Amino acid sequence: MTASEAQQIEVSAEDRLRADFYNFLGLLLSAPPDQLLLDQVSGLSGDDTDLGQAIQAMARVAKVTKPAAAEREFNALFIGLGRGELLPYASFYLTGFLNEKPLAQLRNDMAARGITRAQNVFEPEDNIASLMEMMAGMIVGRFGSTASLEDQKVFWSKHIGPWATHFYSDLEGAENSVLYASIGTAGRVFMEIEREAFRMTAA
Repeated sequence: MTASEAQQIEVSAEDRLRADFYNFLGLLLSAPPDQLLLDQVSGLSGDDTDLGQAIQAMARVAKVTKPAAAEREFNALFIGLGRGELLPYASFYLTGFLNEKPLAQLRNDMAARGITRAQNVFEPEDNIASLMEMMAGMIVGRFGSTASLEDQKVFWSKHIGPWATHFYSDLEGAENSVLYASIGTAGRVFMEIEREAFRMTAA
C-alpha cells in the first residue's frame, strides 16, 4: 500500500460525508444542474435535524424543477446582464470589490497547499463553488495528504467562515431564488454546523 493510499484510508466516514456535502454544494453553485443532477437531488432524504429538513426541502423543489428553469434561475442569480443578483466572491463580500486582498491571500494559501485552478475555469478562485470544492479536497486528501482538522479550521476560518453564511442567507432570500433558495438554506445550516464543530476543536 502506498503512503497516499494510507492517507485516503484514514479519512473517517463522518469526514467523507462532510467532503461529499462540500462537493455537492460546489457542484450546484458552479453551473446549472442538468436533469441527472436534479434527479439525484430529488432522491435525497433527510432526518429531523435542521440540515436534514433543509435537504428534504431541496429534494422537494428539485422534484418539480426542470433543467431550463434551473438554468434561468442560475443565470439570473449569478450571471445576469452585466452581473447577476448576487456576486458569490469572498473579495466582494469582505471588501465590496472584486479581486481584492482576500483573493490574493487565498492564492497564497492555495499555492502553499498545492491547490491549482482548473484550466477551464476563468473566474476568480475566491468564488463560493471553488471554495466548497477546495474544502472537500482538503478533507479527503485530493491535493496530496489529507488536511488535519486544525489545518481545515485555519483555511475555513480565513477564507469561508467570514462570509459564506452571509452569502447563503442572501441566496435564501434572493428575488430570483426558487431551487437556489433551498440550496441557500442547506448551505447556511451546513456552515453553522461547521462553525460550531471547528469552535469545539479549540477547546
